[in-house]
Amino acid sequence: MSGDLALFRRRLMRNPKQVSAISPSSRFLAQAMAEGLGPQTGRVVEFGPGTGCLTRAILGAGVAPENLSLFELDADFVGHLRAQFPGVAVHHMGADRADEVVAPGVGAVVSGLPLLSMPAPVREAIVGAAFRVLAPGAPYIQFTYGPKPPVPPESLEKLGLRVEPGRKVWLNLPPARVYRFYRV
Repeated sequence: MSGDLALFRRRLMRNPKQVSAISPSSRFLAQAMAEGLGPQTGRVVEFGPGTGCLTRAILGAGVAPENLSLFELDADFVGHLRAQFPGVAVHHMGADRADEVVAPGVGAVVSGLPLLSMPAPVREAIVGAAFRVLAPGAPYIQFTYGPKPPVPPESLEKLGLRVEPGRKVWLNLPPARVYRFYRV
């Protein structure tokens, strides 16, 4: 884990806009994001896994490595993830292109991406790609540090989505809230 923190800090120093966090997600946030996931979920996709904190929680919840696909832009994180999680598909590409390599019918998409720091068209492209691979009724799970959902009402309406607020995780730096998004 200390290697994860060192890698996180190096990547933060080199590309703070892309990392867009002051520390890696805590295990408490990771557990909140993975709530309800398990072997019954089937295939799961993770956007922006970074050093793999959420990935560990997803696997710890019982999702099989062969049922997990990760999308990460940072080459150093990609190498780290491939070494840490054998059997997990790690794609070195943007989350907005997930539907190019993942077949529809996914049981959940879990995202650690900093949606609030992205322009609306980029945010909508990412969330849109998630819903192109998700099975009907399956959730897009996202956390944010902000006081409101990371997808604003106008984007929810445009994409045909609804949001359910989840747990506030105080034991994270900074504290974060989990949200689940569903098709209307």
